[in-house]
Amino acid sequence: MKAIVMSVPGGPEVLQLREVPEPQIRGERELRIRLRAAGVNPIDTKLRRRGTFYPEEMPAILGCDGAGVVEAVGSGVRHFAVGDEVYFCHGGLGKQAGNYAELIVVDERFVAPKPRTLSFAEAAAAPLVLITAWEALYDRGRLQAGQSVLIHGGAGGVGHVAIQLARLRGSKVATTVSTPEKAEFVRSLGASLPIFYRQTDFVRAVLDWTGGEGVDLALDTLGGAVLEQTFPAVRVYGDIVTLLAPAPETDWRVARDRNLRVGFELMLTPMLKNLTNAQQNQAEILRQCARLIDQGQLRIQLSHTFPLAEAAAAHQLLEQGSVLGKIALTIPQ
Repeated sequence: MKAIVMSVPGGPEVLQLREVPEPQIRGERELRIRLRAAGVNPIDTKLRRRGTFYPEEMPAILGCDGAGVVEAVGSGVRHFAVGDEVYFCHGGLGKQAGNYAELIVVDERFVAPKPRTLSFAEAAAAPLVLITAWEALYDRGRLQAGQSVLIHGGAGGVGHVAIQLARLRGSKVATTVSTPEKAEFVRSLGASLPIFYRQTDFVRAVLDWTGGEGVDLALDTLGGAVLEQTFPAVRVYGDIVTLLAPAPETDWRVARDRNLRVGFELMLTPMLKNLTNAQQNQAEILRQCARLIDQGQLRIQLSHTFPLAEAAAAHQLLEQGSVLGKIALTIPQ
């Protein structure tokens, strides 16, 4: 089969289209899936640059997100059949082959039926950001109806889903954006207050919006200095959840003085720690999101698609940092 393979870390040019052996079903609950599309996520570009979590397993096939059609099933598969359309987040971290390929084998417990109303490319762009936003807001942040939320980078992959999930929970949303186009986009998703962070002090804007109290929950999708800068925008006894490791120089005094509850969201933990139950829970999140998508209550913004062979170009675009929504690779049949 054809796959995009990286043999050494480096720039986008290390992603090479090659012929590799087809994966085989070895477990009784495994599915072999003919991939139709693969999502492209920031974790992919980071692993390409610095190396995977399992450098001894090189060469590697990247890509955590996939969507395709079940081609074969193990003897103990209970919930899927040949011909079923599915989507999932699995593989691509270096130990198991990822989705930048024509075929992949995945345990059925980690897979969900593809939303009927999405194309394969749209579905492949969805799993990682759906799970991340869901866990960050609902599980880590304990978001409740009537609360206020600040979401950094609302026009990005996780951000645009988080806005919608917050609104579905009955919360009001402020979000940081960089351009009028992105402001219009986040308003269309239900954000009440787009904040042009390059021209505006987002902390002051949030405090004005909340009558001086701060938001109940802040979601940091950007990392770096943003986490510390956000502490004074969160109400006393509020929550802040970050998707990234805090900078070593982070000053936690404001967070402590305000008695903030700080949460970390890394949706890859179940895969990295081989936690079967947690991976099953993530598949259930995808099932619930599929229902919301098919009911028209949740949408995935797919801004660009590239053929599998042009994975390097997809990485280059993502690393420019101006993508509205998501990028996917389409896989020829």
